[in-house]
Amino acid sequence: MHVAIAGNIGAGKTTLTKLLAKHYKWEAQLEDVVDNPYLDDFYNQMERWSFNLQVYFLNSRFRQVLQIHKSGKEIIQDRTIYEDANIFAPNLHAMGLMTNRDFNNYSSLFELMESLVKGPDLLIYLRSSIPNLVSQIHKRGRDYENSISIDYLSRLNERYEAWIHGYDKGKLLIVDVDNLDFVDNPEDLGSIINKIDAEINGLF
Repeated sequence: MHVAIAGNIGAGKTTLTKLLAKHYKWEAQLEDVVDNPYLDDFYNQMERWSFNLQVYFLNSRFRQVLQIHKSGKEIIQDRTIYEDANIFAPNLHAMGLMTNRDFNNYSSLFELMESLVKGPDLLIYLRSSIPNLVSQIHKRGRDYENSISIDYLSRLNERYEAWIHGYDKGKLLIVDVDNLDFVDNPEDLGSIINKIDAEINGLF
């Protein structure tokens, strides 16, 4: 089974991925932010490095999805291949931070990859307000994220909502995280697990 968690920067994807992996004894596939050679450069000079960064993420996630399907294991994935292509790359293009040529090249590559993989059995979308995202980003204190603007986060949030509204790759569970503390409040984590159980039971 393949479960994936989607959401904006700072929504709590990685934290929830780890907590659910521990609870269900699933294998966690985390986003490659530690070894990503482009992230620092990208946040310092978005226009120069946007295409390189997006292709790196696309390659990394495509590889992940192929491994997930090949492994036959129960896996939970932190962010999906669809978010890069439906949210991050189009947003950079719309902001003038990725050229038409690069965006068309990227989109063509994604379409080819998408034709070879299927969506997760269950997608969990973490919906969050901008103030909550900003608070979480500051709390985790990653240096390269200091330059993320509220305008950038807002644009991403709008694209996330539009994407989720039309999502049709499989089962979808939307979790509003603004008033949840699934790290320090076991009841909040429990309520998410109950919702997941209900969705998973419906899969079989």
